[in-house]
Amino acid sequence: MKKMKIGIGIGIVMLLLILSSAPLFAQRNSMSGDIELVLQGIEAGTLSSAEEAGILLMREEEKLARDVYLTLYEKWNIPVFANIAASEATHMDAMELLIERYRLEDPVADESAAAWGSYQREEFEGLYSDLTKQGLASYQAALEVGALIEDLDIADLQKLISESSNDDVKVVYQNLVKGSRNHLRAFIRQLDRYDGEYVPQYITKADYQQIITSRNESGVITDPDFSFE
Repeated sequence: MKKMKIGIGIGIVMLLLILSSAPLFAQRNSMSGDIELVLQGIEAGTLSSAEEAGILLMREEEKLARDVYLTLYEKWNIPVFANIAASEATHMDAMELLIERYRLEDPVADESAAAWGSYQREEFEGLYSDLTKQGLASYQAALEVGALIEDLDIADLQKLISESSNDDVKVVYQNLVKGSRNHLRAFIRQLDRYDGEYVPQYITKADYQQIITSRNESGVITDPDFSFE
């Protein structure tokens, strides 16, 4: 047991080195790099106050997902949490592209980026505490937490896409929601192995069924008005 704990600890350290300590250019994988290329072909617009708030919200919401998954990986040592945590880090990077493009004040400062459970929004601190407590209770509960987070992400991103008038912002959101659909599929597949069941809390049951019964999506979305069908 002691050797297993040491192994898990080393794995967490290595993952944190990748997610938090590496230079920014090294952190951005092909997804965020591809999005950056797409953004180069889209002229920056003028953000409304609501769009600014949405960008800052999603920057921290993606961090919340990453932090919870890292915490649950430390407990359960199951690859799905490590893999999706790494993906959430690229989602954070994608949101940072918009923050840099529009010169917004980044809510994820360097010193806080690696700190699990640290956020400017107090509600996220409460969510981190509640979700990790729930996910630490059992492996099945952890998977349900993962599904819940992706459910919330999809709902929030769908709303932000519908409210945005800037193509560059919508393209980033489209790619993030695509990733969240893939994450939701992964958690549900794991839950199915344990005869678990998840009931959507934020998206409609119709949207949920459409997502989990369809294949994983790949590639970068370049159409700001893309419709998942």
